[in-house]
Amino acid sequence: MRVRSLSATCLVAVCAMVIAACGEDDSGGGGSADSGCIDGNTLTIYSSLPFDPADRPQSEDVVNGEKLALKDAGGKVGKFDIKYVSLDDATASAGKWDAGKTSSNARQAAQDKTTIAYLGEFNSGASAVSMPILNRSGILQVSPSNTYLGLTKKTPDASEPAKYRPSGNKTYGRVVPADNIQAAAVATYMKENGVTKVYVLNDKEVYGKGLANEVEKAAKAQGLEVPANEEIDPKSANFRTVANKVKTSGANGVFFGGITANGGVQLWKDLYASVPTAKLFGPDGVAETSFTGEIGPSQKNTFITQPTLDPESYPPAAQKFYDQFEKTYGGGTPEPYAVYGYEAMSIVLDAMKRAGDKANCRKDVIDQFFATKDRQSVLGTYSIDPDGDTTLTDYGGARVEKGEIAFDKVIKAQTNQ
Repeated sequence: MRVRSLSATCLVAVCAMVIAACGEDDSGGGGSADSGCIDGNTLTIYSSLPFDPADRPQSEDVVNGEKLALKDAGGKVGKFDIKYVSLDDATASAGKWDAGKTSSNARQAAQDKTTIAYLGEFNSGASAVSMPILNRSGILQVSPSNTYLGLTKKTPDASEPAKYRPSGNKTYGRVVPADNIQAAAVATYMKENGVTKVYVLNDKEVYGKGLANEVEKAAKAQGLEVPANEEIDPKSANFRTVANKVKTSGANGVFFGGITANGGVQLWKDLYASVPTAKLFGPDGVAETSFTGEIGPSQKNTFITQPTLDPESYPPAAQKFYDQFEKTYGGGTPEPYAVYGYEAMSIVLDAMKRAGDKANCRKDVIDQFFATKDRQSVLGTYSIDPDGDTTLTDYGGARVEKGEIAFDKVIKAQTNQ
């Protein structure tokens, strides 16, 4: 928002204090700390994703999905031109997303007076960094891929999700089901594939550890034995010691809560060498060709859960998306999260469209996002619940064939949360 006078500045400050004093609005979207409108006819939508070697193929396809959605909208919403800016939240030194870079990206968007929305992050731990920054500025943030439950709902950590909403208002949402849904899908998939005893591992990050905890809970609820939920050191040269523990435990299944960049490939190789008959389950954090194309013979024992379903399981709009994507960018079927990049951009543009003449007003766009109901999309029909979560619950179960993700089945995962 551009402030034209001292009195306007004071007015905004007073409004911000009043909003903060009111606390969190549990009815849904809520207003932003900066509820003003953007001057001019150009609005900016930022995207922040990791472009390290492991994540680059996935992130490039997500960005291409976002660009395709903007192209389909004609690059405009009403009278407003949309400027798209893609940022990298990874660094070479980290070899994955980096907290400092993520913070810098969020500050760049927050300081840009033309910013109307922010698409990201890809990793839940990264969003835990950017969310408070964007929330203070009242900017709508929509992630195409975050699944960590605590970003939107209560967890055993009493500070969640309030600590991500310092303004007291809700400004964040996502178009993928949260990890309580994924965990139920994982447990169902393991049981269906004969696992009776599962050794749980995690990479210590917000996403990995949070998902591992949910999987442990869901597995026990479905009658599976869980001898351990153990953290690994992502920087370790190998995981032979961990693999030996799995072997000693007698587990016939292993679940890893984590991402490819945190030792996923090496972990799989060591597990397969030690327990070649165990079934290895990975989450959406490894649902990318940089993982599946590198795990070698262990792929025959590998099962992956991801929100992305087989293209044939989606409505006609998705068939059109996949056809357009291939014609525009080539390379065949895109990485799993490309369609979620498309939908993240699409729902933001739709919220802006529904805001009408106030498509340039941050608060109004946020309110319209949270008012999304029975939206017909490439993912199917869904609504956004009061916490910012999609009402979609279907998960895809997949195998690995010739180094690529091969869709296996739709997993109907229901929870009480």
